[in-house]
Amino acid sequence: MIIKTAEFICSNTDFKKCPNTEISEFAFIGRSNVGKSSLINMLSKNKKLAKISAKPGKTQLINHFLINKEWYLVDLPGYGWAKVSKTKKEKWGDMTKDYLLYRPNLDCVFVLVDSRLEPQRIDLDFISWIGQNGIPFAIIFTKCDKLSKSKVQSSVALFKRTLLKDWEEMPQYFVSSSADGTGGKEILQFIEEVVNSRAKQ
Repeated sequence: MIIKTAEFICSNTDFKKCPNTEISEFAFIGRSNVGKSSLINMLSKNKKLAKISAKPGKTQLINHFLINKEWYLVDLPGYGWAKVSKTKKEKWGDMTKDYLLYRPNLDCVFVLVDSRLEPQRIDLDFISWIGQNGIPFAIIFTKCDKLSKSKVQSSVALFKRTLLKDWEEMPQYFVSSSADGTGGKEILQFIEEVVNSRAKQ
């Protein structure tokens, strides 16, 4: 897939106010500071599409971007250690969970995991919740340019071993780098296959 157009459509705090459409949606979420905005901008080839900040927690709304007029890329608030009030964190959590649970045209949630870190309980718990609720998802290991190839492989292998303690098989996953574009082609190819599958239904 080649991305020709990437257009910001709207931001919302309620999934009921999101675009009234049957077009496929692909949501991106991860722990704060995992590199979500950079990945979105890499995939869209638009450095200004998603706002990047040195301060985690920049994304505070459900943001819809229309890609090639064919599918929506949805940027969700990150979870984790963003320095905001407990009340605001709970509000983000409820808003995000409602979107994930009740958005009928959500075809896949990309859960971003920092490849440099050992498996984080917050990521494992979120993936468990996604699975328990039957929400389709894939994992994207980010920032792989920060490690050697062997280190990336061992990091992913450790995450696999940890996840397979509770899962029968490893979910679909990708290894990526916003800095050098690693994984972009494969992620977009996966999205294209899902979009085409929906179109045939």
